[in-house]
Amino acid sequence: METLSRRALNRATLERQLLLSRVQMTAFAAVEHLAGLQAQAPFPPYYGLWSRLAGFRPSELAELLESRRVVRIALMRGTVHLVTAADALAWRPVVQPLYDRDLKQNTQHAAALAGLDHDEVAEAARKLLLGGPLPGTALGAELARTWDVPAASLTHLARGRLPLVQTPPRAIWGKAGQTTYACLDDWVGAPLSPPSPASLISRYLRAFGPATVADVQTWAGITRLGEVAAGMDLRRYRDPDGRELLDLPELTVPDEDVPAPPRLLGPFDQTILSYADRTRVVSAACRKRVITQNGLVKGTLLVDGQVRGCWEIKASRKAAVIELSPFEKLPKRDLAALEKSAAELLSWAEPRAETHDVRVLPAA
Repeated sequence: METLSRRALNRATLERQLLLSRVQMTAFAAVEHLAGLQAQAPFPPYYGLWSRLAGFRPSELAELLESRRVVRIALMRGTVHLVTAADALAWRPVVQPLYDRDLKQNTQHAAALAGLDHDEVAEAARKLLLGGPLPGTALGAELARTWDVPAASLTHLARGRLPLVQTPPRAIWGKAGQTTYACLDDWVGAPLSPPSPASLISRYLRAFGPATVADVQTWAGITRLGEVAAGMDLRRYRDPDGRELLDLPELTVPDEDVPAPPRLLGPFDQTILSYADRTRVVSAACRKRVITQNGLVKGTLLVDGQVRGCWEIKASRKAAVIELSPFEKLPKRDLAALEKSAAELLSWAEPRAETHDVRVLPAA
């Protein structure tokens, strides 16, 4: 098997994540191509698409959420993702074992839920949600009328047993909204699909490959995918450490010398989070600086395809500032490109501010 260098893997990741150059693609096509976007917070998907698409407008993604063509739902790794409705219907049954396991092991809720018939509670929650979306607190309070269990634990059970989407206006650009839930199949008017782990693997490889089985399992949050991959028609490589890499047979890997222009990635960008071995895009030392102890992921600076710093916007009604924090001294040409991109991002994200300023903090 051919051995791929780390640089070649880096360029493959950037190409498939639409990060070698901005592309002409609709927001819907991009969400589908990327196998979804990280969406623990309401607005990172907008920044993720801005980084990748030429001329992306926030209203384009907002319209997709409001028309229910894309949804925000807890999927891979138990985290909220923004995916197409079709992918949500296909993938939630595949990752359901993750949620079943959590209901038995969750340190905060498992003990309170142990004596309940989970299916019975879930069915009651579904009936309540057929009347319209409900905030999590309200859903738990209604269930607590029947079961003498803390309302928060009952809401947690509903989220684990049912495919609950977070409904607008939450995550609509420029708007605020509390988290309200609806059942996915009712929300989009279509049934869930039979579980197909092989299809999930294929979609991951199309968006993130070549990758190891461990990478796929880290992204999905489920195990035993090696057994599935063994029966698939896949191309196989080795990485520099001798691990087997999987890929779709029709896809190729770009030359490792393909230029990778400097780029700003949004908070919670999936390029950083979707591998067991993340060194193809971020070193272990840099990862500790961009992922906080409470799990927040900062916006990052990519230089030659690797994370070399982070960025943050600080805005008020009158003034908007974006601060770039390089982790090391950067070449002048790369820093100038990052400053230009930062100015464009700031104007896009804070168009109503009277002033816009880009500040480069000393490398540290």
